[in-house]
Amino acid sequence: MWTPERTGGVSIVGIGQLPVMKENPDGLKTMGAKAIHLALADAGIDRVDALFVGNMLADELQEQKHIATLIASEAGLRGAEALQVRAATATGAAALRMAYFAVASGEARTAIALGVEKMSTDREQVVPVLAKALDAELEAAHGATLLNQNARLMQLYLTRYRIAIEQFNNFAVNAHRNARNNPNALFREKVVTAETVATSPLVSPPLRLYDAAPICDGASAIVLTRANEARAFTDRPVHILSSSVATDWFRIDQRTDPLHLYAAAKSVHDAFRKANVHRNDIHFFEVHDAFSIMSCLLLEAVGYAKPGEGWRMAVENQIALDGPLPICTMGGLKARGHPIGASAIYQTCEIVLQLTGLAGANQLPHADRALLQSVGGAGSTVLTHVFGR
Repeated sequence: MWTPERTGGVSIVGIGQLPVMKENPDGLKTMGAKAIHLALADAGIDRVDALFVGNMLADELQEQKHIATLIASEAGLRGAEALQVRAATATGAAALRMAYFAVASGEARTAIALGVEKMSTDREQVVPVLAKALDAELEAAHGATLLNQNARLMQLYLTRYRIAIEQFNNFAVNAHRNARNNPNALFREKVVTAETVATSPLVSPPLRLYDAAPICDGASAIVLTRANEARAFTDRPVHILSSSVATDWFRIDQRTDPLHLYAAAKSVHDAFRKANVHRNDIHFFEVHDAFSIMSCLLLEAVGYAKPGEGWRMAVENQIALDGPLPICTMGGLKARGHPIGASAIYQTCEIVLQLTGLAGANQLPHADRALLQSVGGAGSTVLTHVFGR
């Protein structure tokens, strides 16, 4: 049986990012090809053996299927394996995992994980289309959406722990502050204060505008190769120490405690075991902050905070760049933007920048290990990746 360790492991040797935009003038295939070419150029190569494309919405928003081969053709990757990967709102992380497997198994010497999403084509359809990540018969048919499901979680949290929603303000403030120094962030020019968050309109009570990530367009890509060959591509490879995925009961109503993200806890435990690291070895955490409540619940699921106390890490600035556990170091899904299929790949690119000392004004000192978690649906699927220099 193969393992990543037996094949020498897997490293990232090139990254490519397009600026996240409210509306990108390019089409989906052009966006994807541009991100691929940026990543290939960064790795110093012109082709790879395999391409795994994370995209959730193209068949409904752009009426386009067979997206992976379409983008491979546009990028000039004739002959390469090209497959689309999906895991709802964790789609980008699923593409990363499949590219990781392809290289770790020896099936591919080099592979690209690409995330691409164009959500601006039909904005009115985004929310109902995303709702298809829920149970179509028992949830979506009765008006459930990812937005109002996360609002349910937030309300349950506020009620159970008897706190005010203002205790969550600094999750958004921290993300937007960090995005100011990210040239690829959608909101890089926006100043957001606690007052901005507190006075923003309700989008699904009790969630406010700044408690939810925006609709946007983006594409990002990474090049993976065998760790024992990575220095042939770059003198600063980043190693994928482990990859794991777990699931929970599909519907929130099926779970004994909806505020315990079982899939997050299980997948991070598996990832830490495979990487032989403890959570205290992690220097920063790129959380799936599509909603403020998810940031809080993930911090609790991983064990950085006790149940009911994840919000304290925001209030006490423990999540800031100079805090003990920085999160969303380049703006996160909230302020960099959340083009669904590309989000986890953007986060991976940002992890690479941090671990190679290229994060600019947001550079963390002595950053050696990073944690990435990506949430599919309302916590029903969670993928965890651990990275190291």
